[in-house]
Amino acid sequence: MNALQNPLTLIGRILLAYLFIPAGIGKLGAGFAGTAGYIASKGLPMPEVLAAIAIVIEIGAGIALLIGFKTRWAALLLALFTLGAALFFHNYWALPAEQQMMQQLMFDKNLGIVGGLLAIAAFGAGAVSLDGRGRGAA
Repeated sequence: MNALQNPLTLIGRILLAYLFIPAGIGKLGAGFAGTAGYIASKGLPMPEVLAAIAIVIEIGAGIALLIGFKTRWAALLLALFTLGAALFFHNYWALPAEQQMMQQLMFDKNLGIVGGLLAIAAFGAGAVSLDGRGRGAA
């Protein structure tokens, strides 16, 4: 095993979780209405329910990813969530030309995050995790 595998996997999990946990926390309280409003503006049904689901996924799966608990499942859930966010909220192809560049950057960024999450889902959390505790790697 490569000596850098476990520390780099831990750093990767921390950096990925850093995207999701603060975003979920920001949707709590006063941010909830804005999130639900943004979801509604995209024409999606039940915006309050979807906002609540987003909070649970971002915070719950984000913490699971961070601590390395059921990491493969958490990473898969976050990958699907992020792909959905890219398709529904950064659909640059359906926007006016002056808005396309920024939304394409956001779309592409989300696809890169999905790729990182799929790598974690494929290879596991590494030894420095609850999943890897006592087994050397997970």
